[in-house]
Amino acid sequence: MIRLREVGWRVASLGVGLGMIGLWQFIVWKKFISPVFLPGPIETWRALVEGFRTGMLGARTLATVQRMLYGWVLASLLGVGLGAAIGSSRRAREYLAPTLELLRPLPASAIVPVGIAFFGLSNSMVIGVVAFGSLWPTLLATIHGFAAVESRLIEVARMLKLSRDAILFQIAFPSALPDILAAMRLGLITALILSVIGEMLAFQGGLGSQILEASRAYRSPELFAGVLVLGMIGLVSNLLLSAFEVCLLRWRDPH
Repeated sequence: MIRLREVGWRVASLGVGLGMIGLWQFIVWKKFISPVFLPGPIETWRALVEGFRTGMLGARTLATVQRMLYGWVLASLLGVGLGAAIGSSRRAREYLAPTLELLRPLPASAIVPVGIAFFGLSNSMVIGVVAFGSLWPTLLATIHGFAAVESRLIEVARMLKLSRDAILFQIAFPSALPDILAAMRLGLITALILSVIGEMLAFQGGLGSQILEASRAYRSPELFAGVLVLGMIGLVSNLLLSAFEVCLLRWRDPH
């Protein structure tokens, strides 16, 4: 019964997607919006196929994915490391909480001028902005996860005379892992968005640069093809990370 329900939801989701494509094509047929600004699904698909055939779209997709992953991995490592150190120490949380609350709402785009001043309009600047923007979900989730460990577990660990490192890695980290993984998924999408924004600002080779070039030249099929690829990157990366999360947290399933 549950299996049939899952299949039903998937079929319904597919139907909604097809319906949106049909509505898109209907709007193009009726010319409610000029074809200069809104190409049809067929023209967009042709631009997508042609872009991958020539290799240009594939190369720019790879460049964007690389920047996204570099920044996200760097942010995840820093977020988990710093979050574990801060979350496991009440004194550190008390001292650093005001600074974190000051930096947390700062939009990543606000540090772009700082990044340009240090790194120029370079690939390093884009990766730095991506890392800064995608750091906060993982950092804050890790701090919260380590700080929210059940106190009775800590007491039992101390009665068993476990070392501090053993408490952190065997009790606190597994307890905080669900929060950390959920935040890393959010950080990955943030990293993709910031990669595109950084490519547009620094004009580095990537999907952001292609979308900007296509919009300036009124090549709307290429523009929409780039946006479609971005959507697929976000979907695939989220599915892969979700599958990894399910596999890693299998121990939580009592069955």
